Amino acid sequence: MTAHNWIDLAQDDETGIETLRAHFQGHAYDPHWHDSYLVGVTEQGVQQFNCRRVQHRSTPGSVFLLEPGEIHDGDAPTDDGFTYRMLYLDPHWLERELSAVFEEAPASTCLSFASTLSTDPRLAMATARAFEVMHQPELRIVRQHALDTLLQALTTQLHWRKQYPHDPRLPGVARLAREYLHERMHHNVGVDDLASVTGVDRFRLNRAFKAAYGLAPHAYLVQLRLASARRLLARGEPCAEVAMTLGFADQSHLGRWFVRAYGLTPALYRKRCSNVPDA
Repeated sequence: MTAHNWIDLAQDDETGIETLRAHFQGHAYDPHWHDSYLVGVTEQGVQQFNCRRVQHRSTPGSVFLLEPGEIHDGDAPTDDGFTYRMLYLDPHWLERELSAVFEEAPASTCLSFASTLSTDPRLAMATARAFEVMHQPELRIVRQHALDTLLQALTTQLHWRKQYPHDPRLPGVARLAREYLHERMHHNVGVDDLASVTGVDRFRLNRAFKAAYGLAPHAYLVQLRLASARRLLARGEPCAEVAMTLGFADQSHLGRWFVRAYGLTPALYRKRCSNVPDA
């Protein structure tokens, strides 16, 4: 973090929803993904990011919508930077709450956002209001009403997308390598291991994997570990133990990657998202 950049983060115990308000100038964060649905609104400046192989620019009043696993980055293309508010919605919570709005979900589907950016003023107001009441102490009934309003506004942006065990559009070599990384996330995996499993040389493997998933295999493995680190830290696990469990060289190694992806240290994230006192 620089003197001009700041992050204010909190987590709601009842719903598990994380709320974040942040300001960045220059480079904000490297390509990464989250396990949550992200719903955010830009307050000030121009928020530039790449997602779904397209560069987007979110300006004040715009709502940005990202699904779990969608790779995105962040930069401020103007000198004054950008400020935004974000809600991280747990997928199980979102699907359960929306069951009261949608009819029963079709088989083998998952919720998907129709677009990455929205200029719907109703959704922008609902997002800002939900952030306001979730980010600070407020009556439970007020919080629930704000979330219900947000969910109703979100229904115009959501649809049920067919969920495939394996995306048929992706090459088999990339799928095999990805499965191997997920199964051995905690291990010291090498590119030669992936090449052996997939039956191709390292160079073809790297090209296929990056074309399919937007990241090289080593960067994808780091993101897997960082997503797990967020979950463990939010439960109050000590930073050093999280680093060791997930295969990082040490706590500093975890910290460097965590800051590059999320803009804050693991210790600060743990403090804001758990009730465990600092060690």
